[in-house]
Amino acid sequence: MITDIEDFFSSGCGRCARVATADCSTRLWAGGLQDRRLICLSTGLSEPVKWGHPCYMHAGRNIAIIGAFRGDFRLSFFNAALMQDPEGVLERQGPNTRHPDAIRFADNAQPAAMKPVILSYLRQAMDYADAGVLPPKGGQVVGHFYCGLFAAKGASEVELPDELPEAVQSDPELAGAFHALTPGRQKSYAISLRAARKPETRVARIARFRDRIIAGKGANDR
Repeated sequence: MITDIEDFFSSGCGRCARVATADCSTRLWAGGLQDRRLICLSTGLSEPVKWGHPCYMHAGRNIAIIGAFRGDFRLSFFNAALMQDPEGVLERQGPNTRHPDAIRFADNAQPAAMKPVILSYLRQAMDYADAGVLPPKGGQVVGHFYCGLFAAKGASEVELPDELPEAVQSDPELAGAFHALTPGRQKSYAISLRAARKPETRVARIARFRDRIIAGKGANDR
């Protein structure tokens, strides 16, 4: 995965063989991605790279993350349970997503046309971060992040490290595979990740576990 923010916009996230080729999704949506990036930066959000994608942060919390796919490109919000959607633009990214959390774009001209709406939603999320407001306890509350990962299975509540719901929310393929795991296999990853003391170690473990999760295996399966 890429680690430099400019690499995403020039070459892609680095997660697949299409990186730095004309077929990379970031090339398909280059104009729209740049417009949306400028909108995010105009609010004063910081722009680190997380999981190979531009992530926008404020007051120590993740606010939103950019993604580019074959059929669309998206701005996905963290803490989706808090978000109000007066314009009706937020969509669920999958059948197991508890709350609408993403604005999808299917045309490079859309971000510029939607600039006032995007700005209002970003500022709404930033206001929650400034106030220290957390999502209500209806599903999982994990650190500063809402996570409905176990809700569809009806499993007992498990405390997850922040890095796991963040990674799942930023990676639709990983999200689908993780949701499909049995509750026991989901818990095995949570337990393994919580055993790591440092955030960078947990992030590295998630990257290492990704292929196993996609394959439908638990952390301890052979």
